[in-house]
Amino acid sequence: MNRINIVSLLPAFLLFLLMTVGFQTASAQQPGMMVRLSEIEIAPADLEQYKAILAEESAASVKLEPGVVAIYPMYQNENPTSIRILEIYANRAAYESHIKSPHFQKYKTTTLPMVKSLKLIDMTALDPATMPLLFRKLNDTK
Repeated sequence: MNRINIVSLLPAFLLFLLMTVGFQTASAQQPGMMVRLSEIEIAPADLEQYKAILAEESAASVKLEPGVVAIYPMYQNENPTSIRILEIYANRAAYESHIKSPHFQKYKTTTLPMVKSLKLIDMTALDPATMPLLFRKLNDTK
């Protein structure tokens, strides 16, 4: 499989992980589930190094931390230094544990000089009952 095909499958794979890991304990956004968007602006000269560090951190978080449902980094097509991360945690305690983890601490300390701005936006789903349907639909398209 070539690189383009693998990259194009990444969103579907992450949604699958969210479904299989996150929905074992929650069929929709449960009371206490924490959803956040991180808006980050990166210095252009540091972008490639930042992306490599972020990819390592996000993969470790989802793999190693049961309370991390998803960490899904993205960038704006017209402004690649404008990073957005969808973060979903089982609860506030899972988030607190995450920010104390060694891989997050490494990410935070090594990327701090690269970050021009950071805004953390806590979110609540408008229609949490629809979330499981997304994953069912995703599985039906395979």
